[in-house]
Amino acid sequence: MADPIAQPGVIRYQLTPEAENDLFEIWQYIAADSVKSADRVEAAIYDACALLAKAPTCGHVRKDLTLLPLRFWTVPRYRNYMIVYDPETWPLQIVRIFNGAQNLPALLLPLSS
Repeated sequence: MADPIAQPGVIRYQLTPEAENDLFEIWQYIAADSVKSADRVEAAIYDACALLAKAPTCGHVRKDLTLLPLRFWTVPRYRNYMIVYDPETWPLQIVRIFNGAQNLPALLLPLSS
């Protein structure tokens, strides 16, 4: 059987369990007010992940937040949300998805250990 990662049209990114949990928590928080809005934000995050998979150097290095070789990308249209990913992985690994108001250094600290 062919590798699904190598097949054309397959999105070439993977969310870590932490990123999946982050996305679920974001969706739940927004859905408490509006499921339609939560669905729109979730779709925009998935679209941003797909964009990053195609162009992994789009994001920014943030040495003020971590010395790991991670990059950061703000979700277009929903600039409160930031995707943290490892551009050196295949498929592209989405490490975390944060609200920019969160304490990012504290949340990224476990990744350094």
